Amino acid sequence: MTEIKFCENNFSFGTEEIMNRLKKDFNDIDISAESCLGYCGDCAVGPYALVNNEMIQADTAEELYEKIKKLI
Repeated sequence: MTEIKFCENNFSFGTEEIMNRLKKDFNDIDISAESCLGYCGDCAVGPYALVNNEMIQADTAEELYEKIKKLI
């Protein structure tokens, strides 16, 4: 099963909306938000998520959504 983790501190980049969209679009994925994922330097500069513990970064939240979709 695919596991996707989002950092709550990264929500200012629009990742909370992406997380909610993924939850709606894909029921068979474990999607969660955590208070900190430990990637503070990356978290401060743009949207990211961990997909099966691999960091996925993008310039925009929409680009992040598309990158995650391709991995699923």
